[in-house]
Amino acid sequence: MSRIVHWFRRDLRLHDNSALAAAADAGREVVPVYVLSQWQGTHGWTGPHRQQFLCDALGALDEGLRALGSRLIFREGDPIEALAGVIKEAHAEAVYFNRDPDPHGREIEKRLEQLGRELGIAVGGFQDVCLHEREEVLNASGAPYRVFTPYARAWTKLDKPRLRPAPRALATPKDISSLPRPKLSRWGLPRNSAGLEASEGAARQRWRRFLAERISAYSDSRDLPAAEGTSRLSQDLRHGLISIREIFSDCESCREQWPAAQRAGVEKFVSELIWREFYSQILWHFPEVLEWEFQEKFRGMSWPGTKASLMRWQSGETGFPLVDAGMRELQATGFMANRVRMVTAMFLTKDLQVDWRWGEKFFLQLLTDGEIASNNGGWQWCAGTGADAAPYFRIQNPWTQASRHDSNGEYIRRWVPELRDLPVANFFHPPVEGARLASKYPRPMVDHAEARARTLDLFAHQSARFSGKKAPQ
Repeated sequence: MSRIVHWFRRDLRLHDNSALAAAADAGREVVPVYVLSQWQGTHGWTGPHRQQFLCDALGALDEGLRALGSRLIFREGDPIEALAGVIKEAHAEAVYFNRDPDPHGREIEKRLEQLGRELGIAVGGFQDVCLHEREEVLNASGAPYRVFTPYARAWTKLDKPRLRPAPRALATPKDISSLPRPKLSRWGLPRNSAGLEASEGAARQRWRRFLAERISAYSDSRDLPAAEGTSRLSQDLRHGLISIREIFSDCESCREQWPAAQRAGVEKFVSELIWREFYSQILWHFPEVLEWEFQEKFRGMSWPGTKASLMRWQSGETGFPLVDAGMRELQATGFMANRVRMVTAMFLTKDLQVDWRWGEKFFLQLLTDGEIASNNGGWQWCAGTGADAAPYFRIQNPWTQASRHDSNGEYIRRWVPELRDLPVANFFHPPVEGARLASKYPRPMVDHAEARARTLDLFAHQSARFSGKKAPQ
C-alpha cells in the first residue's frame, strides 16, 4: 500500500509495536497519528499526574519519530471524526491500530471498522497490550476463567508472541497538518510536579535496572513501601512505553539462566504480569464490572459509608498512619506501592464501609499508572466482591499491616511529618480511646475491631438476603 495511518493509543513506543511494525512493512509511507481528548478541568478517569506523563511521553515519541524521518500528527476531538480527516487528507489506503481491552475502546474500534467500510479502506487491529487477549485463554468448556489460579496455569501453557523490531526509517508525507505538541494547560490543568521521565528510553532503562538489581529479591521487597523494591514500570505498561513481550522474554531468559534462589523473584514478578492479564480478560468478558460487583450475590448491597469519610480518606487524615501515608504519597506523586493500595482500599471499604466505586474513581484520577481493568480488579478484590477476591471476612488490620511492612516507620515518617518524632512502636497500635498519636494528627476515625464487626454483619446480611435465608442475629 502507498500510505497507512497508524493510530497511536496505548502504545507510545517504536520498538516491538505490533501495529506500527505491520504498517511499516506494508506501506511505503506511514502517517502516525495521536488524537487528543477535549475535556476540560476534571475527568472521571484521569487527572494531572497521568496527563503530565502522557504529554511528556507524546513529546518523546514525536522526537523518536522525527529521528526516523517521520513525525507525530496531533489531532483532537472525536477519534473517528479526527481519523477520518487524516485518512482523507493523506489519501490513505488503510488505518492500523493496537486493540484496547476496555469497553470504551472496543466501541471506538467498532466505529472505526464501520468508517473503513464507508471509505473503502482496510482497517487492521493488532494484539499488543497483553500477551494473551480476548478469547485466547478459556477453560475446557470454552468459557472464561473466573478464578486466577486455573487461568494462570492455562496462560502459562500457551505459546507467546514474538517481538517485532523497531522501524529503521519511516517515510511520512510532509503536507499533513498537525496541532502542536500538547501541554497540560490544554486540559485546564496546572503544570504538575516532575515525576518519572516519560519516554521509551527511560522505560527500558527502568526495566534494565530492575532486572539487574532488584528482581531477584522482588518476592520480599515488593511489600516494603519504603524500599525501592518494585519495578516502577506500571505507568510505562499503561501507556505502552515498553512492550509486555519484551518484559516477558527477558524474564524467560532469567528463568533459564539463573539459579533457583534468584528465580523466585522472577517467578513472582511474572505472576503479577499474569494478574494484569487476568483482570484484562475479566473486563473483556464481563464489562459490567465497571458498574456492578463481579459476584452477583453482592450486587445491590448497601454501602453506608459517607462522602465525609471518603474525603478524609482522600486527604490522608484518617488517623491511621499507614493509610494516611499512602494517600498522601498518592496525592503528591501519583504513585503508591501495591501493598499500600491494598491497605488503603480495604480500609475505605471494610473499615469505613464506603462504596468501592468511589475509591476506584479517585484512584483512576490520581494514579499515573491508572489502568481501568487492573484498577477495577484491585478494588473489587479488596472489597471482597470481585473475581478471585479476598473473602469478605478477610479484613486487614491497618495497624498490623504497618508493623509488618514498615517496621522501622520510614515510610510513615516520610509522608506523615506530624509523626516523625514519635517512637516507631506508636505506629503499630491505636492510641488510648479519645487520644491522638500526636497533637497535630487526627484521632483514628474508627475503632478497627468495631468497624470489622460491622462489615462482617453487612456482608452476612447481604449473603443471606441473596440466598433467601434468614440473616444471622
